[in-house]
Amino acid sequence: MSQIKQGHPKGLYVLFVTEMWERFSYYGMRAIFVLFMSKALLFDKAIGSEIYGSYTGLVYLTPLLGGYMADRYWGNRKSIIIGGILMAIGQFFMFIAGSLYQESFAPMIMFVGLGFLIFGNGFFKPNISTMVGQLYQPGDQRVDSAFTIFYMGINLGAFVAPLLCGYLGDTGNPADFKWGFLAACLGMVLSVILFVTLKNKYIVTPEGVQIGDKPNVSRMESSTNTNESGEINTTQIIVWLSVFAILFSLFKFVFSLDLIGAFIFSLTIVAPGFIISDKSLSKQEKDKIWVIYIAAFFVIFFWAAFEQAGASLTYFAEEQTNRTLFGEIVPASYFQSINAVAIVIFAPVFVWIWGGLSRSNREPASPFKQALGLFLLAIGYLVIAFGVKGIDPSTKVSMGWLIGLYTIHTFGELCLSPIGLSMVNKLSPARLASLLMGVWFLSTASANKFAGTLSSLYPEEVKIEKSISNETDIKNINQLAAFTIDTSVWSADPKGSSSFALATLNTVKLNDGRDSIIGIDVGTNQATVSNFHLKLIKMANDTFDRAVLIDGGKKLVTQEVVEKVVDKVQVSTTKIQVWNLAPEKPTFLGVQINNLFDFFMVFVLMAGASSVILFFLSRKLLQMMHGIN
Repeated sequence: MSQIKQGHPKGLYVLFVTEMWERFSYYGMRAIFVLFMSKALLFDKAIGSEIYGSYTGLVYLTPLLGGYMADRYWGNRKSIIIGGILMAIGQFFMFIAGSLYQESFAPMIMFVGLGFLIFGNGFFKPNISTMVGQLYQPGDQRVDSAFTIFYMGINLGAFVAPLLCGYLGDTGNPADFKWGFLAACLGMVLSVILFVTLKNKYIVTPEGVQIGDKPNVSRMESSTNTNESGEINTTQIIVWLSVFAILFSLFKFVFSLDLIGAFIFSLTIVAPGFIISDKSLSKQEKDKIWVIYIAAFFVIFFWAAFEQAGASLTYFAEEQTNRTLFGEIVPASYFQSINAVAIVIFAPVFVWIWGGLSRSNREPASPFKQALGLFLLAIGYLVIAFGVKGIDPSTKVSMGWLIGLYTIHTFGELCLSPIGLSMVNKLSPARLASLLMGVWFLSTASANKFAGTLSSLYPEEVKIEKSISNETDIKNINQLAAFTIDTSVWSADPKGSSSFALATLNTVKLNDGRDSIIGIDVGTNQATVSNFHLKLIKMANDTFDRAVLIDGGKKLVTQEVVEKVVDKVQVSTTKIQVWNLAPEKPTFLGVQINNLFDFFMVFVLMAGASSVILFFLSRKLLQMMHGIN
């Protein structure tokens, strides 16, 4: 036995490298996703945040389906291969959307790509995590450190991805986003190839049995229960479908959530209820599953705050952070590598800490570790909240504040996430292993959808209200051509202002309900607009070079002329955007979010309260774990 416990099986490192390249694909795309929507597709931050939340929420929802298919029909291996292929296809569609971003149908292509990514990840994610635990015998003390090593693989891919995909795609030229998506596609292809070629030799149990080649229901653990198949009766199905319908209606019509949000939140409640009502479960099994559910509930608040990295914190890095380093501008997407590189550096430290505490019988139980993770998350947001307190929106803060936040969040993540995966593995009945791992990721689905909703609270200084590229809708507006912007404004003091002509838009209602701009009446009066606001618009729309003010100076109408080749002929197309220079500030639970300090304090209070509550529940949860720490 002592010989077995020296080091880790080679199969761990096969799963390590497979997951590393899959995470490279995911995080590479994520690093530039909201920037692609805001800079290339010209979506405003609120819409981009909701799409981001819906996408990442569904990415973590479909593991429930993937876990079920692996448990009942396919096994882990087949599910991983199918999922990997679907994700590679999805990344290729993102590449096509990036290549055709100027076309009106580019968003539709993007949504098709997101669909493939969502379902592919569902088959891939829960099954590869489950296989890590199967490499070890029951009770092996190396499982916690194995999941931490596995988590290092995830974050090694997540470290490289924003740097490479950001370098290729986040160049300031919206036409380059496609190269970042293509790199993500190639990373996914490599992940599948490595898994297929190495799985049979290395991914085996300590006894040499192939892992994941059969459905998990075939390896049910022995039990005194007679109903080992876990069959579900018709009454149970009808009851929980009815509960789902009621919850969906409440979320959609009473709380006014969108369809995806109502579906995710309803399923997050119904799926755990459906599983725990399985009559084949013993009292001890139910206690252990309840621990998983309670921990998963608090994980929602952790990831809802943590996942701001791909949305609101990317906006913050783009607009409010001084990114000049050694005379060069650091792309905003690069900051998403901070968390990953910190995990690669500090994960061995946490392995050493937990190992040392374990040898002296002082290692905290999983619930205590998770409470500590939430506390550290709150501290990270408290740091950056004080960093932005009292500053003018046109003032950029040092990148040190963002680096500090990501580093502190890393410590919180190392306390919570790999320990959570290990806890699910140790507490789950074998016949429900992948399904309960899917439930764990289901809580992350709710968290990510909630993260998108919270990100939409980001207090915007400018907001796009309308973007028109249809030539029939913008005829007779050549008057705008005379109002070219003085290019010196881009290097001017952001606290200063520039003058523009005041104008009035002439619009008519079309049969389909759209407003068609048929002319612009430009008067002799002028009004000023903040250079800071102009630069924000320039970040989102790099090619506009002329503009006028409307609505008494509250809105800016910009025009850009785009050159492109159609059937080998150079043609020019005109785009008009209407920008609100004083958008209404968002509210949360009746409180208005006026500035970044208010925004970040939302996460401080949410994570801090969750940490305190979980800490006081931890002793009871430890009893329900029946000796499993």
